[in-house]
Amino acid sequence: MGWSTLKRPSDTRASQALCTNVQYVRGVGPQYARLIARLGIETVHDLLYHKPRGWQDRTQIMPISSAAQGESAMFAGTVTDARLKKMRRRGSLLDALIDDSTGQMALTWFNQPYIAEKIRVGDRVLAWGRVTSYQGLPQIVSPEFETIDDEGDEAGGPHQGIVPVYPLTEGVTNRRMRFIISNCLEKYSSSLEDFLDAAIIEKRRLVPLSQAIRHLHFPPSEKARLRALRRLKFDELFLFEAAMALRRENITRAGGAPEIKITERIDARIRRLFDFTLTPDQDAVIRDLAADLASTAPMNRLLQGDVGSGKTAIAIYAMLSAVAARSQAALMAPTGILAEQHYRTLSKLLREARVRFELLTGGTPPAEKTRIRRLAAAGELDILIGTHSLIQESVDFSRLGLVVMDEQHKFGVLQRARLKSKGTSPHSLVMTATPIPRTLTLTVFGDLDVSVIATGPPGRKQVSTRWVRPEQREEAFEFIRKKLSEGRQAFFVYPLIEGSEKSDVRSAVETAQELKELYREFTVEVVTGAMDSPSRESAMNEFRSGRAHILVATVVIEVGIDIPNASIMVIENAERFGLSQLHQLRGRIGRGRHRSWCLLFGEPATEEARSRLEIMSETSDGFRIAEEDLRLRGPGEFFGTRQHGLPEFKFADIIEDWKLLIAAREDAFAMVEADPGLARHARFKERVLESCRGRLDLVETG
Repeated sequence: MGWSTLKRPSDTRASQALCTNVQYVRGVGPQYARLIARLGIETVHDLLYHKPRGWQDRTQIMPISSAAQGESAMFAGTVTDARLKKMRRRGSLLDALIDDSTGQMALTWFNQPYIAEKIRVGDRVLAWGRVTSYQGLPQIVSPEFETIDDEGDEAGGPHQGIVPVYPLTEGVTNRRMRFIISNCLEKYSSSLEDFLDAAIIEKRRLVPLSQAIRHLHFPPSEKARLRALRRLKFDELFLFEAAMALRRENITRAGGAPEIKITERIDARIRRLFDFTLTPDQDAVIRDLAADLASTAPMNRLLQGDVGSGKTAIAIYAMLSAVAARSQAALMAPTGILAEQHYRTLSKLLREARVRFELLTGGTPPAEKTRIRRLAAAGELDILIGTHSLIQESVDFSRLGLVVMDEQHKFGVLQRARLKSKGTSPHSLVMTATPIPRTLTLTVFGDLDVSVIATGPPGRKQVSTRWVRPEQREEAFEFIRKKLSEGRQAFFVYPLIEGSEKSDVRSAVETAQELKELYREFTVEVVTGAMDSPSRESAMNEFRSGRAHILVATVVIEVGIDIPNASIMVIENAERFGLSQLHQLRGRIGRGRHRSWCLLFGEPATEEARSRLEIMSETSDGFRIAEEDLRLRGPGEFFGTRQHGLPEFKFADIIEDWKLLIAAREDAFAMVEADPGLARHARFKERVLESCRGRLDLVETG
């Protein structure tokens, strides 16, 4: 179901007509209604919005005499011969000849005997595909085809001009679907109510909705088709952004958040804890936070910053501000390693402070968990750092005022909501070191205020990145030996924990043994997500202290590791990692005073994999990398965005249509600002709420 779908009947006759069961459309009936229900088509509205998967320009039918080998084209002719033959070994062969008075063409199908029932001598057919040759005749193997008549009547619907090609299900042909939709348009297209204000339609130069739907299916020209699609894309984006605007308004209007006022005295006390001076970007973010936290409207802010830019300092500043206002704060991280890193950082900063804080993870002993939960519920704990353990039902707070979620893209929408539900309208700060392209910021996080730390701390070393080909491995290993001899440390990261006979991908456990042989004079430790917490922590402590020189790991170290002396990052089978993940791993080095190197060992088998390694070698700009990652993988795979609220648009593509997205957002937010709660747009508001039902927490929007 896309963002254009309307399921709930409205008061108007037009809307009721659109909710008519599809079986009452001419050409459907109970039998076809059952079949097309598999496509999600149940009502007239569903049918009108059934988007073609493509269009064929049948104004350009080529004479058979002009058929050129190797080119794809469309031909029309009369079937003069059609024979189904059994092949010697197995299967069947169907050969047909068509004639258009300029010449003959062979149409051939292998192992599709059922087509013999659909193509008979005397039929007029349209066939399209790539031209080859057979016994001196032009030939198309496995062509797409359909029989036609001159009138385009009930036998097949319109077949001339620019013709839609639909997603289908077994038992329904394109001819039948075109016939059904043509009849539906004729009777019901006038029932489509244009929900956009006339001023927006004029401002954005959009065609009327009923015209857009007609031209979606049967456009009179290519220009008309593109104009129709532009209108339907805008509608989807506008509906979604109106939902975002309502959601933001609802959060702001709800109130109930604690007033956390950051005085000059509190600001100075917090800053004294840091052994560094905050950067101008960090100061700017703190100003944003101070304004948000001082209000009873819950803060809902996204903090973006590249790896090592200083987001943790901002999180600590915000949490200590909450504590100063007698509120509790919770920080949730996606992995135990990252949670433990935050706990260590806080322990170092607050060793002489009276702030009460604890760490709660899956590895915390049961008795310790019970003690921590009791303290949090009794209000005898100021800050609780943890993993998913924080959202268990057994965890309660007495006065939770601030929720911080680190690496938030690794959490689902419901997980974030469950943590916030531990308090009464707590302020919320979500952070990510995976830079988010602007288009995703406006959709997945469209209801959040956004702050960005664009620059890192002064003195941060640039990391040199090299793609290491197979023939360069020995040279790379010697380079690593030289750096280890100089006192540096190295990460070796692998995509697998254990190897497999069926896989040629190198694994952490197996390679650790090889490295111990190769670098006998150095100490090698292993860390994987499968290890128990004490074993993992022991290995990390050895590396952190410098007693271990090499740390072999899986992506469990993607976040939460800060070893200033580690200046080498080796990533094996780098072609198997996404760009954002490679960038995160690279961010584990370059944190000290020594120059650092990231070595990508890989043999990419695809052009996309090769592009990833080339991009990583060219730039360390996280935002450029994120844009390239989005372009290569698409929004659905960027970081598992299905669980993160990414809408399933039917018409719009947030990468290609980003300019339209920005326009729709501007208009939608302006509408909600001018008409709070959309009181003067009740029918449109109903459509917005219905379009996102089950996707966004908008049910309580008044």
